[in-house]
Amino acid sequence: MSARWKRNTVVATMVLLVCAAVALNWKYTGEQAADAVEETGTKILGEATLVSGQEDGGEAGTDEEAVYTGVDYFASARLTRQQARDNAISLLQEAADQSGADAAVANEASEGIQVLAGYTMKEAQIENLVTAKGYTDCVAFMGEDSISVVVDTGTGELTAEDVAKITDIAMTETGYPASGIKIMASN
Repeated sequence: MSARWKRNTVVATMVLLVCAAVALNWKYTGEQAADAVEETGTKILGEATLVSGQEDGGEAGTDEEAVYTGVDYFASARLTRQQARDNAISLLQEAADQSGADAAVANEASEGIQVLAGYTMKEAQIENLVTAKGYTDCVAFMGEDSISVVVDTGTGELTAEDVAKITDIAMTETGYPASGIKIMASN
């Protein structure tokens, strides 16, 4: 029984660390992207460029405007989230495939993979439902007992009605209480 408890602890710790890494990566990636464009004017991998269709000097917008309006933030956040999930799944798969691993470790790793896959599906569903309500874009980050939703309202501000709509969607899809749901507007 003690060995099983240790294995459960290891798998739970790995899942917790992966979730923490996703959250930290999400937080710092957005800040670094805005800082990099502001300070150096350099292009960021995956960054969209606005094209005007006019030939000489007619600019529809700049790369900096795209970052500040959130165009790149959502794509970058989704990519970062997916990369972190892929890494976590890879670690869990390696744990299950180790030659000394018994059936209990393989089952726990499989359960961890299923949890992460469930998060991915619920996040995608929430994002689709929020954009179906008329918001420009949305990205969700789901954890064990909470979810963060970042939404592009067009104005950079959330009204009480916006919060209520998004909270209802998140509660319905995740089963989390309102206290476990954090909603933010992108700038």
